[in-house]
Amino acid sequence: MTTLPRAHGAPVLSARCRVAPEDFRVTEVDGFEPAGQGEHLLLTIEKRSMNTAFAARQIARWAGVPEMGIGYAGMKDRHAVTVQRFSVHLPKRVAPDLADLAAPDLRVLGATWHNRKLPRGALKGNRFTLHLRDVAGDADAIDQRLQAIARDGLPNYFGVQRFGRDGDNVAAALRMFAGQRVHRDQRSILLSAARSELFNAVLAARIEDGTWAHGQDGDVWMLDGSQSVFGPEDLTDDLRQRAARQDIHATGPQWGLGELRSQGAVRALEQGVAAGLAELCAGLEAAGLKQERRALRVRVDGLQWQRPAADELVLEFGLAPGAYATGLLEALGDVADAGRPE
Repeated sequence: MTTLPRAHGAPVLSARCRVAPEDFRVTEVDGFEPAGQGEHLLLTIEKRSMNTAFAARQIARWAGVPEMGIGYAGMKDRHAVTVQRFSVHLPKRVAPDLADLAAPDLRVLGATWHNRKLPRGALKGNRFTLHLRDVAGDADAIDQRLQAIARDGLPNYFGVQRFGRDGDNVAAALRMFAGQRVHRDQRSILLSAARSELFNAVLAARIEDGTWAHGQDGDVWMLDGSQSVFGPEDLTDDLRQRAARQDIHATGPQWGLGELRSQGAVRALEQGVAAGLAELCAGLEAAGLKQERRALRVRVDGLQWQRPAADELVLEFGLAPGAYATGLLEALGDVADAGRPE
């Protein structure tokens, strides 16, 4: 990730993040109101230093149900304090004592009934509070960078989480495409990494040519806050104004079978990137994935910041589902993640 171009310019700070899990807080923004009835117990859980899959197993053991009976909308990092909802399928509407689920690293903040399992993606976004320590950099330059991020958004890069602990998921995907057998769950992870590598390469090229945020003729556009796309279209004054307001975002390919939807210079750029990563493209097509689009940019909602001390910076903001908070840190500068081993 450190080799990808920065959309907002050179680093304006250095800092450390996640010195403690409390320095990285994430709260899901719920996608719906509970029904108040049904056979799925909807739990709002706060957990510390615990990833989503581990918490789901803990809840399944507490409820005495198979893990497949547990639902959640999104995956949350282990190195953080996170708040998210889980559903538990209890057909007889009888739940064990909630006090028995509580632990030093897990708290139940709320419980109600709902009429169906919580599906993946059923959230509006995530709110973040990040506490940076050992901050070094000019305060005015940092303020200007944060203002630019609030105004123009962030490159919607896939984060390092997509590429494995040692960044070797793409190489593993190539081995899988060459015939190496992998477990079904691992196959999904490797396909995702291959797609992410291609998308990031297209986005990097669009940053380098200066068109990532405001688009160009032949772009396919996505409405902010949705997965709805339209185009390709010529870049009119109306589209320029909508892009400047972040109402719409230019898109890049999620590679798979089928024709690219983009046209003109955009299509030529995407085809050029694909030609340089032909083995990944061929593998994704052979796996049966279909061409899709992803926004090149993500809006940063309600960005606020404060300085509790001269060498500290606290950031509060919201992101759409699938966007990475680490992208904001990378746009600021060189932030060492103390919660992850080198």
